[in-house]
Amino acid sequence: MSITNTALFVCLDDFAKTYEDWERHRLIPSGRQRLRSGKLTLGESLFIMVLFHLSPFKDFKHYWIYGVEQKYRDCFGNLPSYGRFVSLMPRLMVPFCILLHCFSGEKTGVYFADSTKLAVCHNARINRNKVFKGLAKRGRSTMGWFFGFKLHLIINNKGEIMAVKITAGNVDDRKPFEAMIAGLEGKIFADKGYISKSLFQRLWQRGLHLVTGIRRNMKNYLLPILNKILLRRRFIIETLFDKLKTSMGLEHTRHRSPANAFVHLISCVAAYMLGKTKGNSQAPCPIGLRGFVPSEPCDDLRW
Repeated sequence: MSITNTALFVCLDDFAKTYEDWERHRLIPSGRQRLRSGKLTLGESLFIMVLFHLSPFKDFKHYWIYGVEQKYRDCFGNLPSYGRFVSLMPRLMVPFCILLHCFSGEKTGVYFADSTKLAVCHNARINRNKVFKGLAKRGRSTMGWFFGFKLHLIINNKGEIMAVKITAGNVDDRKPFEAMIAGLEGKIFADKGYISKSLFQRLWQRGLHLVTGIRRNMKNYLLPILNKILLRRRFIIETLFDKLKTSMGLEHTRHRSPANAFVHLISCVAAYMLGKTKGNSQAPCPIGLRGFVPSEPCDDLRW
């Protein structure tokens, strides 16, 4: 295992130990806890999922066979089978959600908001899709109609993720927007899908200036030159979506479990933040990761 992957594993293992200690002391036991330890620790399971998105593999089964079982076999004491690991993946949902909260970016005062489609099947197979029945919905993006979900992101000007939301494909971009920007001040730049006079006024009263383009049937208005330049830099979030989809396997249509699908999505976003932090020599581990010891329930989570 390379030095960077070793540092990545140590970072995730430290978080897993802190999370498990917090879980034992804060959560009410249900009486159905597993008494004996599994073949993989929580840190190892998180590491396997994150490493998948940072690897060149496009599907998890080939990654498990040719990556985990062959290349990294000696790094794990007792490796379970592929089917067993897939059945245990839903247990990673809560740790990954808390991990994303620890990765919340710096409040710089300049933010970008957008959403992207997450199709779960081809349009010709919408009526035959049974995995996401009742969850996925038909929606429309700039690329046409699709069946699935939407990933809503808010990032700062450094490319750090501030908030994440996953909604059905037919949800308006403005609906989850206000919950995602809680606690943010400054300027936020978005596309024409976020145009709303009432939304602009509510955000202005909270200290957040919403800047968007205009539609063809709207009257033109003058923008300060700085706002116009920053509005043109919305390509930062578009580039992020492209990286998540093409290089990290965010979107694919081979899911057979809704829970595993959401674990896949959340782990992909976490892998992006870990990869971004890993490339920063000044911050080998995310700020706040080692100090995750919440004394009270987190009511301000935007995730």
